[in-house]
Amino acid sequence: MKKSDIAMIILIASVSVLIAYFVANSLFGGISKETVKVKTIDKIDSNIQEPDPTIFNKDAINPSIPVQINGSTQ
Repeated sequence: MKKSDIAMIILIASVSVLIAYFVANSLFGGISKETVKVKTIDKIDSNIQEPDPTIFNKDAINPSIPVQINGSTQ
């Protein structure tokens, strides 16, 4: 390869990198300098509250116990 060919390849590559940088920066945006407020959660404590009796009642069906639908006793 001649020196002019190598110089042309380097020039084309550098121009391509610059174009790709500006296109990517325009599509994805630059670094944002805005501040953002984020909601925080309350601290978890060790107090246990009783569950709602309308949802967790003692007469509810336990899904972990096998239930037979038919009349056989097998």
